Parts: sequence; C-alpha cells; structure tokens
Amino acid sequence: MNARPHKHPMNEIKLNRLMEHNQRLREELALPRVRVSEASASLIRYCKSTKDHLTPSVWGPVGKNENPFADQPQQGCSCVIM
Repeated sequence: MNARPHKHPMNEIKLNRLMEHNQRLREELALPRVRVSEASASLIRYCKSTKDHLTPSVWGPVGKNENPFADQPQQGCSCVIM
C-alpha cells in the first residue's frame, strides 16, 4: 500500500515550477520600459528644480524660517515632561 497517495512525481513538480516562473517572466516582460537616457534626464530635471536644504553648497545658505531641518524656536516653556 502506498503511504502517500497524493504524491506527485518530481518531474511534475519541476514542470509546474518552470511554468510558474515562465509566467512571471512574461508578466515582467509586459511591463512598460523607460530608456536610461530618458530616466536620467528626468532625474536631472527633478534635482535641478527641487530645492534640497541638505545641500547648501548647491542651493546656497538657507534661512532658518525656510529650513525644515533647523531647530524651531520654542514658544513658551521649553520643559519636557517624561
């Protein structure tokens, strides 16, 4: 008597894995592609148009009121309750 009645042969398991992998590759192939030159040009445009407060050497000094990373002035008591 067979101890495992629902055991698939190893070849069927390998075939199923290959079929699933093939299907994933087909789905990936169908994804829209962007040329590297277009992507890099888009990235350069974004970097030139978006001000980054962490690179003052590029954008110049940033005023404290514009810089979200600067310490904000405290209003009232500066006590911290723990």
